[in-house]
Amino acid sequence: MKSIEFKPKMITALKSYDKKTFMADLMAGIIVGIVALPLAIAFGIASGVSPEKGIITAIVAGFLISAFGGSKVQIGGPTGAFIIIVYDIIQNYGMQGLTIATIMAGVFLILLGVLRLGTIIKYIPYPIVVGFTSGIAVTIFTTQVKDLLGMTMDVNPSDFIEKWIAYGRNITNIDLWSALTGIVSIIIIALTPKVSKKIPGSLVAIIIMTIATLLLRQYAGITTIETIGDRFSIDSHLPDAVMPAISWEAVKGLVGPAVTIAILCAIESLLSATVADGVIGDTHNSNTELIGQGIANLASPLFGGIPATGAIARTMTNINNGGRTPVAGIVHAVVLLLIFLFLMPLAKYIPMACLAGVLVVVSYGMSGWRSFLAMMKNPKSDVTVLLLTFFLTIIFGLVPAIEYGILCACLLFMKRMMETTDIKVISDEIDMSEDVDMQKGNLENLTIPEGVEVYEINGPYFFGAGNRAEEMMMRFGKDPKVRIIRMRKVPFIDSTGLNNLRNLCNMSSRKGAQIVLSGVVPKVEAVLRKNGFVELLGSENICSHIDEALARARTIIGA
Repeated sequence: MKSIEFKPKMITALKSYDKKTFMADLMAGIIVGIVALPLAIAFGIASGVSPEKGIITAIVAGFLISAFGGSKVQIGGPTGAFIIIVYDIIQNYGMQGLTIATIMAGVFLILLGVLRLGTIIKYIPYPIVVGFTSGIAVTIFTTQVKDLLGMTMDVNPSDFIEKWIAYGRNITNIDLWSALTGIVSIIIIALTPKVSKKIPGSLVAIIIMTIATLLLRQYAGITTIETIGDRFSIDSHLPDAVMPAISWEAVKGLVGPAVTIAILCAIESLLSATVADGVIGDTHNSNTELIGQGIANLASPLFGGIPATGAIARTMTNINNGGRTPVAGIVHAVVLLLIFLFLMPLAKYIPMACLAGVLVVVSYGMSGWRSFLAMMKNPKSDVTVLLLTFFLTIIFGLVPAIEYGILCACLLFMKRMMETTDIKVISDEIDMSEDVDMQKGNLENLTIPEGVEVYEINGPYFFGAGNRAEEMMMRFGKDPKVRIIRMRKVPFIDSTGLNNLRNLCNMSSRKGAQIVLSGVVPKVEAVLRKNGFVELLGSENICSHIDEALARARTIIGA
């Protein structure tokens, strides 16, 4: 049994650590911490929790992901992908339900890493990833319309369609000053990179619009622009770790949301780590990364945090500013901790419309609309999975989107696998140029005798393909005396294929026809022998190549 694959990059990075590397990590960590601040607040509020919980998540999870993860430069924390699922869990199960679901997700992530399933997560079909990422982006944008425009609403539905209907009914209740604040915030975020790519546009927008809001309140008497302090009470004290009361009933009810959190975390963190590898020329350890993510999601909810994962934007900011070891991620967590302890009370002056503008820009970046449109030119099966996942995400939420999206992708995969197995009927002569398993012999050996049918199976002999082969062989011809099945290009056979082959042998026997197998590869032959096909057919009817099988067929016909 293989040992657990848990080798945090922190351990290997510190072996050759020096002052120059530390200074680079220090500067990168400070910048990333500043970049992460407005995002952590925005993601926390959008997820339905208070702003400090977003920062606590970035502190606790960010520290642990860097300390125990399998990537040198991964920066962890709350991300936009979790907004919708976290909000839904809170609405349906309350904050305690979210805490339990996040802890369960942490356990699932650790199990995925311990069982070495990190590489498998990478192979979730691309249409599913694009579909639910684009769906999340549309949903995030939808949830921010009210705050972006300062819209006054008696009821704000959680359902996607009902929410847009409510927006339409309350279109006249828009606050122009809030709408102006939100739109100007978006413009600032969009233009900041043209001035400086190192200064985060979201932070610039928050500083400018917060000052502008304070000035408008103080000197113009404009008080309609809602701020964080108008909606939340800010607490800048670190909470104690509290273990929730976990019952079996709660666990059973939260399995679906917990699995969704774990899958989202695994996909996003491994995707982020893979992108980072391509930039820094390193290779992350997928299984260690999942264990690190699991540890972070076990700890974060104990302090009131929400689910966390690797964040691509913050990870790239880390790389671009010189971060090359997990120390940069730890510095980023320390910077956020210092801001939380000493500057958090100032967050109450931040306009809600400005935070909504930040999330609108985040949703635009997440949408991947170019990839979405490019995928519409792909085969219909990929387009089907893409659109199914997309619409399920925005209408019904992430849990059914992932469940049915993966189910649909699995069904399409099985269909494609069946299509890779080709069954060919050879009626007169075998083309010598196509056969590499044939012994040199008389040319007459290549002619198929009267009363003999030859079938060639090219591809795996498994469910679906086995049924097709059986149906095809029983329909073709007029009750031959010998059926030769060439299996030289069959790499494996599963239990369904074995059952179909056994049925074919029995039905042929009842009709007076003998089955002869030709060119069976050693791996498949071992499976056949183990399942009694030598006794069923006779060892003389399992031939190593086609000319031997044809000779055996002539012997049977002659007899």
